[in-house]
Amino acid sequence: MENHSELFYALSHDALSDGPEVKRRAAMAQFLPLMRDMAMDEFGAFEELRQHVKRVRQHTLDNLDYYLARFELEATNNGNQVHFASDGAELNSIVLDICQQHNARRVAKGKSMVTEETGLNHYLERGGLDVVETDLGEYIVQQAGETPSHIVGPALHKSRESIRDLFLEKHALGERELNEPADIVAEARRVLRETFLTADVGIIGANALVADTGYSMLVTNEGNGDLCANLPSVLIVCTTLDRLLPRGEDASAMQRLLVRSATGQPQTCYTSFYSGPRREDDSDGPLETHIVLLDNERTDILASDYREVLQCIRCGACMNHCPIFAAVGGHSYGSVYPGPVGSVLTPLLSSLEQAEALPNACTSCGRCAEVCPADIPLPDLLRDLRHDLSEQKVTPRRWRFGMRLHAFVAARPGLYRALTNLGFGLLARLGRKKGSFQHLPLAGGWTSARDFPAPQGKTFMAQYQARQAIDE
Repeated sequence: MENHSELFYALSHDALSDGPEVKRRAAMAQFLPLMRDMAMDEFGAFEELRQHVKRVRQHTLDNLDYYLARFELEATNNGNQVHFASDGAELNSIVLDICQQHNARRVAKGKSMVTEETGLNHYLERGGLDVVETDLGEYIVQQAGETPSHIVGPALHKSRESIRDLFLEKHALGERELNEPADIVAEARRVLRETFLTADVGIIGANALVADTGYSMLVTNEGNGDLCANLPSVLIVCTTLDRLLPRGEDASAMQRLLVRSATGQPQTCYTSFYSGPRREDDSDGPLETHIVLLDNERTDILASDYREVLQCIRCGACMNHCPIFAAVGGHSYGSVYPGPVGSVLTPLLSSLEQAEALPNACTSCGRCAEVCPADIPLPDLLRDLRHDLSEQKVTPRRWRFGMRLHAFVAARPGLYRALTNLGFGLLARLGRKKGSFQHLPLAGGWTSARDFPAPQGKTFMAQYQARQAIDE
């Protein structure tokens, strides 16, 4: 996928101008956190399991060279061929080479953010292959010529009506209504059935790699991953180095957090462990299996102060609870990974210059860190990135000047209170008739989308000091 993070402000402006999309995102921002909260309340041991998985993930990353070698040994003993790709171009080349060795013409793909990161679909298509996404959401955005807007729900941005119209246009199946969601799903299933039965190669991702067995774990709700893995004669698993875990029970523990955080379910419909190619006494399964492990800056991130972002388990909870993501949607980020974790990861995968806007797209509300099942301090990492942006003078000069001015004033409480009291009183006086401002100097970004409320009553510090005086 091409990175367009530098267009964040322009794409966000367009997204905020689309009324129906804004309402749909606002509804999802209410619904998805509610589902997650209900699942966590029923589970009851979220924090204990979160800290356990965090310790396991930290231990694995601290000893990644050992677990990587152990996984490669066990996976090879299981009959897999293990490949290492330093960047996206190398992963794409490895996968195309495998397909060409088998004279493949059609590829059935399961959902994989790693292959979105490398732009694998377009690369294989340029190599003459017919690549079909089989996850329903991925299939919808592929048919629409779009990219996923969410790492768990790729087509969450699309309405039922738009999907209906898309299928009527793309599927040459004659007159039909497709008014009900069940009809739409049934049609997708019918169309994709031919892909599963005729694909020469299956490509899937992995939610975890288990070092002591050499297995890969995949969780889905549609079962398409299992069909991609078992029906074609060749299977290719594409994932990244940071998916490693020591043992099978560690993968199961992570899965319990992942599913509840992502969709609010206690369990997905399908959780599968893949060992390798079909054995002599197996009745089905691929004849040949490959595992391609992508680095693409991960080892550099591991050696940096941002290593904690590699503990992400790709549940999307931080996006579901982020007011910025809810307001502008996933496409505005212009990268594979949107939301808070994407705002940390994208600058590290590309550059601070290209993704300069993303670390600043944060209200510092802290909800992402509160709900993150991997306990990643996302607001702290975003703040550190903003510091790097300022130190390296990537941030525009006016912003750096403003932050220095703010730091100067904030470090002097007396001056800070005097200036805020002055500004507070001035704005309250000027806005007393209408109660808000439609235009305000230095706040054009705010007032372009909504009114700026005029201050009411007293400042926080004035109220706090008055309350203290009463208590004393």
